Amino acid sequence: MVRLVPESTAPTTLSFVIVCGHRSIRTIIHTDSMDMNTKQSVLVLGAGGFIGGHLVKRLKREGFWVRGVDIKLNPFAESQADDFVVQDLRDADGVRRVIDRRFDEVYQLAADMGGAGYIFTGEHDADVMHNSASINLNVLDTCQKRGVKRIFYSSSACMYPEHNQLDPDNPNCAEDSAYPAAPDSEYGWEKLFSERLFLAYHRNYGIESRVARYHNIFGPEGTWTGGKEKAPAAICRKVAEASSRGEIEIWGDGLQTRSFLYVDECLEGTTRLLRSSFTGPVNIGSDEMVTINQLVELVADIAGKKLTIRHKDGPLGVRGRNSDNRLIKQRLGWAPTQSLRTGLEKTYAWIEQQVLRRAA
Repeated sequence: MVRLVPESTAPTTLSFVIVCGHRSIRTIIHTDSMDMNTKQSVLVLGAGGFIGGHLVKRLKREGFWVRGVDIKLNPFAESQADDFVVQDLRDADGVRRVIDRRFDEVYQLAADMGGAGYIFTGEHDADVMHNSASINLNVLDTCQKRGVKRIFYSSSACMYPEHNQLDPDNPNCAEDSAYPAAPDSEYGWEKLFSERLFLAYHRNYGIESRVARYHNIFGPEGTWTGGKEKAPAAICRKVAEASSRGEIEIWGDGLQTRSFLYVDECLEGTTRLLRSSFTGPVNIGSDEMVTINQLVELVADIAGKKLTIRHKDGPLGVRGRNSDNRLIKQRLGWAPTQSLRTGLEKTYAWIEQQVLRRAA
């Protein structure tokens, strides 16, 4: 855990370097102890990740005092958290140190995850299940002992049964279709276990757990290269790297279907759910379903490029998936409305900048 507490109560920005063996971690912590004692406090676990980083920004705009925790800093944007702690949440003692009070809201986004190239090869199954389950067990145990009353858990649409997602044109992802369970990956099985874990703590200990099943969240300031990026980021990168009238490569025949939700709408659904009386689980996703070929064509059009798609064998996941938004409309009176193109325009512009910066 990295922490530096200033002697003064005046707002302070602290910058320092911790050197461990051959690794160095530069951490910037914004500390205002007066705010910490006078404002409602929020804990964001996974704050160094894509969704967590955006969530911290939103919560700061709403006026909360925010502590962010992650095993790493966000490589793309400086955290706006009042207090950012570098901590491995698989370590139970470390979790007890960062959850040191009764936070008003806790958002548990931390997990071992990635795109299809990471999740569906089978090479990382043991790590994915062990790491994410350990984090959730540690977090819930400590929250219960600290008296935390309200916690959000980000599950995933990957927990839905494979047999309901074989038809790319008519996938069934209604919340009540989850059982009998048959996810197509160990990542999905771990998410299903952890959903049940959070709901058990709700029943047995009175913690106001809120469980959402995210559907393919995307946007700027997320992983866009290296193997853990998801489809929108990977395709934006490939299109940005391609010359006009060039070629890009995608896995499968491109007829597999998905829906993709822009990060700002994900955060709207997330905060609405946590502050509601509805436990869930509930989908948070777009119901604008496209094929992967259509996703490529849309990004290429945004980029102003004419590209050829070359299909190749690779890990695919289920044949079709789309968010069923009937329940969230019924229980929260809300559902995402932003078009896929609008979100992709923002995301492509950011990823194109990263590609150009790397090539410079």
